[in-house]
Formats: sequence, structure tokens, C-alpha cells
Amino acid sequence: MGRSAEVLTCTWKAAHKNKVQRGPLDEDKDTGADNFRVKRFISKYTINPAITQGISHAVGSIEAGKLADLAIWDPAEFGTKPFQVLKKGFITYAQMGDPNGAVADVEPLIGRPMYGALHPESSVMFVSQASIVQGGDVHSYNLKKQIEVVKNCRTVKKYDLKYNSATPKVEVDPETLVVTCDGKELRSEPASSLPLTRQSFLY
Repeated sequence: MGRSAEVLTCTWKAAHKNKVQRGPLDEDKDTGADNFRVKRFISKYTINPAITQGISHAVGSIEAGKLADLAIWDPAEFGTKPFQVLKKGFITYAQMGDPNGAVADVEPLIGRPMYGALHPESSVMFVSQASIVQGGDVHSYNLKKQIEVVKNCRTVKKYDLKYNSATPKVEVDPETLVVTCDGKELRSEPASSLPLTRQSFLY
């Protein structure tokens, strides 16, 4: 559906299911860790969408000169309810109690926009190159948002993506509907349990 929260939780559900059914990735074998898998699945909803949409020069990763929403999680609630979100050094979102409460953390705690979200300068508007060259209209709008130009979205290839550059040969038998990847049959057994489901949102 495109909802950002669903994208994140479904990504980690897929990572969990992949590990349970197919075991460790080749890059992670004998390491006792899942570092490559973590990087692969984080990149699916951070840098790689930014690359495909031509905005990776401005967002998508934590680097000097880029804009990022830094989500701070309680480890027990990773991927579900961020405790706080920082942007340009300001708190833009946080778990807060009732504004009428005598203390800040009176329950129930609810995610609320904070003062950092009030300033248009904390957000970015992505525009085409044509809108800022001579004759373009974007500067006449007197926008307070940061303006960034979309770049290279028409030339991006699969090998440009981070940790997701594989291009296997996928075939589907029209009669049996069996799917093969580089000649190997793909099967997905029903999951008996998944992380980040209803129990993560009981409160």
C-alpha cells in the first residue's frame, strides 16, 4: 500500500522469514552475525529507494551534507514505535504523555510532533532541473523549504543499488507455476511466527 510503517515492518518480517527458511547468507557464514543481511534489508527502505528516485545525493543515508531522520528506538520496540526522531539537530517527533499531566512521561505515551517539525526549513522539496533553471518558477514561490533537484533517476540500473544488485534469471512455468531462480526452484513455506506483529502494538 505504500505506507512507510508497513514497509519497515514487512521488510524485517521478510528478513526473519528468509533467515529461518534459507539460513545465513553466504557473506555471513561462519561469522556468527547477520551484518550483511541487516545492511541488505536496511538499504531496501533507505538508500535504495533514494537512488531509484534520484534523490540519494540529499537523503537516504547518514552522511555529511545529507538530511536524515534519525530514529532512536528502545531496542524492545525496534521497527515499531521510535522513542524519538531527530532532524537537523532538532527533535521532530517524540513519545509524550498527556499535555495536561503534571510530568512529561505521564501515561499513555503517544508519538507526537515536536517543535522541530514546525519549521519548514527542516524539510526538503524535490523538484526537476527544469524548475530552477532560467525561466523556472520554483524560486518565485517564496518557499522556505530546502530545494533539491532530482538527479539521474532515468539512468539508474540494478547494479547501482547497495547490497541489492543481483540480477538472477527468474522463470515461471506457465503450467505448474513453479518459480525458479538461476535454475533453482523457489519455495516459501508458511511462517509459524513473525516479529513485529500484533503483540508489538498492544500498547
